[in-house]
Amino acid sequence: MAVSTRQPATKWSPDVFAAIEWRRFEAVCETLFAQAGFATRSQSHGADGGVDIWLRSDNAQAPVAVVQCKHWNGKQVTVKEIREFFGVMASHQIKRGTYATTSTYTAEAQKFAKNNGINALDGAALLALIAKRTPEQQQALLAVAHEGEYWRPTCASCGIKLVERMPAKGGGAFWGCNNYPRCKTRMQMAASA
Repeated sequence: MAVSTRQPATKWSPDVFAAIEWRRFEAVCETLFAQAGFATRSQSHGADGGVDIWLRSDNAQAPVAVVQCKHWNGKQVTVKEIREFFGVMASHQIKRGTYATTSTYTAEAQKFAKNNGINALDGAALLALIAKRTPEQQQALLAVAHEGEYWRPTCASCGIKLVERMPAKGGGAFWGCNNYPRCKTRMQMAASA
């Protein structure tokens, strides 16, 4: 069984985003919006319909904005993903949205987001936003990032932590769902630091 030998970071940097798994990233984003005064609602697993976090304000009945989170390392968000998110916003008749990623955006994706009321936050912009929080809020966000087995991926379908598996026919270890064969979720293991 894989065990993390990494020590949790004591301050924010790109390394924090690299060390945490996707569910912790979503939790950090949700906490960031809650710190900004929004009431938030998220879904821990299963099909999310293109929305990871619903944002509400005290003076509105319906959600005022939606957030999509992508914990991607080394893969840019393209205009395709931003267009899909815009379609989700339109289907819910929501005019404001935020697309948050640990990665970056293509120029075309940035242009489409800007022209359609989507706040495109990349990893650097998220770190800049976190840096504007009080030291106590920054530490609270770090605590959310490092909660539990923050380094071990969560199954998007089942909501449970994946386990280390070895392929029956040889090859390198991978993350697989404990509910296999009912759930066939599989993720590549990141190279050890």
